[in-house]
Amino acid sequence: MENLSEQLAQTMSKSKYGDRYKKLVSEVLNDEEVKSFIQANSDKLEPDAVQHSIAKLYEFVQERNKVKKGEDSTVKGYVPTLTISKKLIDISYVPTEEKLRKMRENKIFKRIHAVAMPKNIKNVSLDDFDLSENEYRINAMEKVTDFISAYTSSPDKPHPGMYLYGEFGVGKTYLMAAMANELAKSGFNVTLVHFPSFAVEMKNSITNNQVSDKLDAIKKSQILILDDIGADSMSSWIRDDILGVILEYRMQNSLTTFFTSNFSMDQFEKEHLSVNTRGDEEPLKAKRIMQRVRFLSREVAMFGKNRRPQ
Repeated sequence: MENLSEQLAQTMSKSKYGDRYKKLVSEVLNDEEVKSFIQANSDKLEPDAVQHSIAKLYEFVQERNKVKKGEDSTVKGYVPTLTISKKLIDISYVPTEEKLRKMRENKIFKRIHAVAMPKNIKNVSLDDFDLSENEYRINAMEKVTDFISAYTSSPDKPHPGMYLYGEFGVGKTYLMAAMANELAKSGFNVTLVHFPSFAVEMKNSITNNQVSDKLDAIKKSQILILDDIGADSMSSWIRDDILGVILEYRMQNSLTTFFTSNFSMDQFEKEHLSVNTRGDEEPLKAKRIMQRVRFLSREVAMFGKNRRPQ
């Protein structure tokens, strides 16, 4: 920002502004905040500090008045405050409460890494999760809150995640996203991945040799949520070289992993993983994947009405 105080001093020093300058000086020195500041800090200021700081005081009054009227100050999101520098009066700009709130939110949001997920997932909250419908939702919520409590108390210990399954649209993704936001508030990094979309992205990454980098970013996440696994048919390559690699790394390193699915664990193994996109049956490979899924998570059912717009 161009120095407003220096601009003012140069302009007002011109003779034709003499009368106007005197009037402005009078208004500034009679401002209650200015008078209080000068009186409270008189022993810390040079004898002629007020005279040499008129431009700074004027800037303070002008910028403060803008904020009081609901306008932005010259430095948007910040308000002026009087300070002392080298025994003269100076101005600092401090963030408003709204700016501080947004800065806190942005800091939290940066801890949540979403891959092919809806934009609004960073705005959902556990407080808004409906518990009135049935016991399944209450149980799922209890499991989530128990996990948050255990993980935040001892993040260095191994913590199994959840395999949350149920019908289409019952709120599985919502609950996981709300949990992610709560964990992010406590300073933890969470990655949410819509797995079918991620699988397509990985296939497209083969041509530009980005598979390894993208796979590393996902498999090494502090807390990982794989959303909607089983929603699309899975090739042997995606199952073994993508999902299998992610789960193996996380199992070996005791990294917390969550899943959401329309399939129960048994259904996911027998009806989805066992048959590849070519129709080949591969039960042993499916069992190997499910061993890792069962090691990393505990199965939790959630049923109820479809809450998505029809």
